[in-house]
Amino acid sequence: MERRNFLRGAVFGTSAAVFGGTLMQGAAYAAPAQNGVSPYGGLLAADANGIMLPSGFTSRVIARSSQTVPGTSYTWHGAPDGGACFADGTGWIYVSNSELGTGGGASAVRFNSSGSITGAYRILSNTRTNCAGGATPWNTWLSCEEVSRGYVYETDPWGVKAAVRRDAMGRFKHEAAAADPVRKVIYLTEDESDGCFYRFIPTTWGDLSSGTLQVLVAGTAASGSFTWTNVPDPDGGPTYTRDQVSGAKIFNGGEGCHYASDTVWFTTKGDNRVWQLNLLNSTYELAYDDSLVTNGTAPLTGVDNVTGSSSGDLFVAEDGGNMEICIITPDDIVAPFLRVTGQSSSEICGPAFSPDGNRLYFSSQRGTSGSSSGGITYEVTGPFRTTA
Repeated sequence: MERRNFLRGAVFGTSAAVFGGTLMQGAAYAAPAQNGVSPYGGLLAADANGIMLPSGFTSRVIARSSQTVPGTSYTWHGAPDGGACFADGTGWIYVSNSELGTGGGASAVRFNSSGSITGAYRILSNTRTNCAGGATPWNTWLSCEEVSRGYVYETDPWGVKAAVRRDAMGRFKHEAAAADPVRKVIYLTEDESDGCFYRFIPTTWGDLSSGTLQVLVAGTAASGSFTWTNVPDPDGGPTYTRDQVSGAKIFNGGEGCHYASDTVWFTTKGDNRVWQLNLLNSTYELAYDDSLVTNGTAPLTGVDNVTGSSSGDLFVAEDGGNMEICIITPDDIVAPFLRVTGQSSSEICGPAFSPDGNRLYFSSQRGTSGSSSGGITYEVTGPFRTTA
């Protein structure tokens, strides 16, 4: 298979930190990724929080569903899901969706420069099953409803401005979003077994109130070239958006989505794949497929949310599997980065790096109880690498 390349050091301007935490850098990739030794080494025994980490890393609990966030009077939401970090002066904010079917919405935790929690609050209410989403270059959080003909809501991580429903971005079973400041589009995944992959082209970049929804058109192979075609009726009624364009490529359960350096990655849970779109030449291929791992048991299953670090590494969270966040390196090694123990009825959600790249946030949606009211949100700190 042809090798994949993405450019090092792309610059997104002042809001670079919101794209999963830090800028992706790149190197030549060979697809698909195979088992190998993690650049961080093996996992040590579980710590006091039940998390197995590499040497030099530590974890702490920053919030628990149905309990007050430490140092605040705010009760953390149930079923924490997709998330992102935003720079806030010398500190930062971590936002987190709630995948509750009733109420849903999203919350935020604010940190000072030393990482201490200084506040927590609601940024979106009265929505449904807010799964993943994505950050924008103008520092808003797109919260996506994972329901049939669901909506995207644009929210303010500071909780000052009211959330706005963005109807023009289409009504379908939304999962995740990723902003591309070069082409000035938002990529969108669809969590259906016969779902599609979309992009939204705003009429004016920075204003999502109007624009054009397009769907990716390609053949049935696992690699090839692609084009984009307008979706005639983004409202999706009576004909679902995924059924409106002949030749739209079908993806089995779209999940997480991440953009960096003229490349967009997204996961599909139905076939345990990580897809890569090479935007400079309009080609697509597989970055990972558990059925194509040839050197032992595939370490990454139940692919879900995905983010990236400044080293060019992808961090892919598992929904199920053995509750790991796995790393896919620029030289096509896939290996566990961490494992959450004693929570087999949960899933890992919302991985996102702090603006300085030294802290990784994520949630276990149902925690040790297996209930949406038992979610736990964590922070992992340590020597994350900045170059591959």
